[in-house]
Amino acid sequence: MLDSVLGKLARQHDPNVLIGFETADDAGVYQLTPELALVQTVDFFTPIVDDPYVFGQIAASNALSDVYAMGGRPISALALVCFPDSGDLKVLEEMLAGGLSKMIEAHCTVIGGHSIRDEEIKLGYAVTGTIHPQRVLANSGAQAGDRLIFTKAIGTGVISTAIKRGKAEAAWVRDAVRSMTTLNRTAAEIVTSSLGFAVHGMTDVTGFGLIGHAREMAVGSGVSLRIHASRVPLLEGALECVRAGYVPGGLKANRTFAESCVEFDEAVPEEIRTLLFDPQTAGGLLISIAEKDAERLVAALRNSGIDAVAIGEVVPKQKPLIRVIA
Repeated sequence: MLDSVLGKLARQHDPNVLIGFETADDAGVYQLTPELALVQTVDFFTPIVDDPYVFGQIAASNALSDVYAMGGRPISALALVCFPDSGDLKVLEEMLAGGLSKMIEAHCTVIGGHSIRDEEIKLGYAVTGTIHPQRVLANSGAQAGDRLIFTKAIGTGVISTAIKRGKAEAAWVRDAVRSMTTLNRTAAEIVTSSLGFAVHGMTDVTGFGLIGHAREMAVGSGVSLRIHASRVPLLEGALECVRAGYVPGGLKANRTFAESCVEFDEAVPEEIRTLLFDPQTAGGLLISIAEKDAERLVAALRNSGIDAVAIGEVVPKQKPLIRVIA
């Protein structure tokens, strides 16, 4: 729906806008000087876990991720809060404390925010970062011949649905929370380090799921992608959630929107096909990197405790836009 609405809006013509909303990238980039640009993003949502402190951590990690996905460094944030008039202020305090803990970990200063009365709790942040204008990692830079590297397991959407229904096992919740509260900071710092990796494009996998964000990368870059389903890491319990029917509405919407551009090999199980559309919260980075550097990047990420894997390849533009093989 939003995609169709944005397409009808008039475009502003400002030469300092390096990245706007036209390519559905993770954040906007606005150039200030020849050597400095701002990276700006905003994200907020309703609770997906019961613990308010953990929810705050997840909300902050998710918002920060968009800056990391551009190769930027977050510097400041504004909190966005919706909270009921009759709500327990201790819950609000715990939410904000959790978010602050992740902002401190990211060396990002919370400098204010805005709150409104709302019967449905929501929390998020508008985050500003900095980046060199010539070092922006857009989702539209993938090149044929690249390898696709992914830094986290998927399944937070279906597990969050199981949590809301009171059906999630403790181990599932533990692994999902660990994933959602892990910043993409270390991964982004390695990607943009002086080690000289030939990274051509990058995005984080969040609400549109792996297929949805891969589609944006393919369309923006004018290429096609091949994804190996068996290589995509899954959170513990993700398959069980799909089999039990704990499928969020966002997953169904993602599949309706993007499935027409995907061709699955017959050997790819239906549960895996479903999970590839699962909306993620604070998901991993999807990195398009020159083949010659792919193994070296995976090794560097793994040496830093990040379970990165090569999940596919970038190929010249063709039909289908995305092919998923076993």
